[in-house]
Amino acid sequence: MFNYTFHWNQALKALPQLLDGAVVTLQIAILSMVIGVSCAIVLTLFRLSGNRILGAFASVWVEIARNTPALFQIYMAHFGLGNFGIHLSPYTALLVGIAFNNAGYLAENFRGALKAIPDTQTRSGRSLGMTSMQTFRLIILPQMLRVAFLPATNQMVWAILMTSLGVTVGMNTDLAGVTQALNARSFRTFEFFALAAVIYYVIAKIVTLAARLLAARLFRY
Repeated sequence: MFNYTFHWNQALKALPQLLDGAVVTLQIAILSMVIGVSCAIVLTLFRLSGNRILGAFASVWVEIARNTPALFQIYMAHFGLGNFGIHLSPYTALLVGIAFNNAGYLAENFRGALKAIPDTQTRSGRSLGMTSMQTFRLIILPQMLRVAFLPATNQMVWAILMTSLGVTVGMNTDLAGVTQALNARSFRTFEFFALAAVIYYVIAKIVTLAARLLAARLFRY
C-alpha cells in the first residue's frame, strides 16, 4: 500500500541552498556555451579551410562529441586526463566535458546554417574586394549565427541539464550536487529531487522564452 509521508517543509527550508546550486549550474552552462560556440566556429573554419588535416581534426571532434555519451566525455576530462598527469577539478572537468559536447553539436548546426546561405553572399563579398576571412567574418558569420540561433538555444538547455552529470565526478556545488548532498543527510529523496526537477524545468523554460524574445528583437528583418 502507498503509505509514504511527504515532508515538503525540509525541502522548502533548503530552497536557498538549491537556488545557490542553480546559480552554479547556470554559470557552468553559460561558460560551456561561450567556449562551445567559440570552438564550433573554429571547427567550422577548419572544415572550410580545405586543409585535410584540419578538416579531419574537426570531423573527429564532431563525431566523438555527437556519437558518444556526454558522461563518457566528462569522465575522460576528469579521470582520463589524470592518467597523463593532467588533473582537473570536478568543476573544470564538468565544464570541459560539456563545452566539448557543445562544440561538436554546434559545429554541425553551423554547417547546416552555412548550407542555408546562398553562395552569392560569398561572391558579393569578394567582389567588394574583401578577403576570404573578411567575407566570412563580416557577411557569412552573422547570417550563420542568425540561422543557428534557435537550435543553439536547444543546446543551451541541454547544457543546463548535462551539468547534473557532475555528481559522477564529485561535483557538489551545482544544483544536482547540492540536491544529492541534502538527500544524503535527510533521505527525503522524492521531495528534494522533485523540487530540484522543478527548478531545472523553470530554468529551461526561462532560457527558451528569453531566447525567443531575443530572436524576435534581433532578427526582425
